[in-house]
Amino acid sequence: MFQYDYYCAHDAQCQRALVRRYNDGIKRFLDFTISLAASPAWVPLVAILWGITRLQGGAGFFAHTRIGRNGVAFKCWKICTMVPGAEHQLQKYLIANAAAAEEWRIFRKLKADPRVTPLGRLLRRLSADELPQFWNVLRGEMSLVGPRPVPENELLKYHGCSWVYLSMRPGLTGLWQVSGADQRRYSDRIRLDTRYQQEISLWTDLKILLKTVPEVLRRI
Repeated sequence: MFQYDYYCAHDAQCQRALVRRYNDGIKRFLDFTISLAASPAWVPLVAILWGITRLQGGAGFFAHTRIGRNGVAFKCWKICTMVPGAEHQLQKYLIANAAAAEEWRIFRKLKADPRVTPLGRLLRRLSADELPQFWNVLRGEMSLVGPRPVPENELLKYHGCSWVYLSMRPGLTGLWQVSGADQRRYSDRIRLDTRYQQEISLWTDLKILLKTVPEVLRRI
């Protein structure tokens, strides 16, 4: 029995070492290389979307603070998809709409958000507003594949599982995003983030990346 436990513990240590080696070495190398190689495609597209948003009176880029690996905060970039004065408009809308106020209280998002511009709705549906996050990937703050980046107060929703999120770099895409699970149920999100953390490997990341393209096309 002792010998069995010893080998099980040894196997677990070896598995953790392999995951750490992939996370710190191979995964980071692939993130940087692929993002840099793809820059002739995403950089002009980001520039065009920024220009259109500016012409419509928006801020162009929007940066919000998110928590990354090991609890390090970073600025997560997006194309601005909301009207100017969005926060003030939200408060007025929630005061006048009790159902929306309850939806916001539970999910911190609205299915029919009045602050989002028509172009913004399209960009969100295609996740094109998140293209500037390739810059976060190049900087090592994010990964191509990982849990969705969250603000500090949202880590409380992970309860005792926040260490799962904090052990990985947040991703442009991830298991939760391509799983077809209810995108507003945090229990599904935690379950799938935990599963990804346990199964993280080059093969797992490749499968998720391959699933991302048809998932985006499905929304068109």
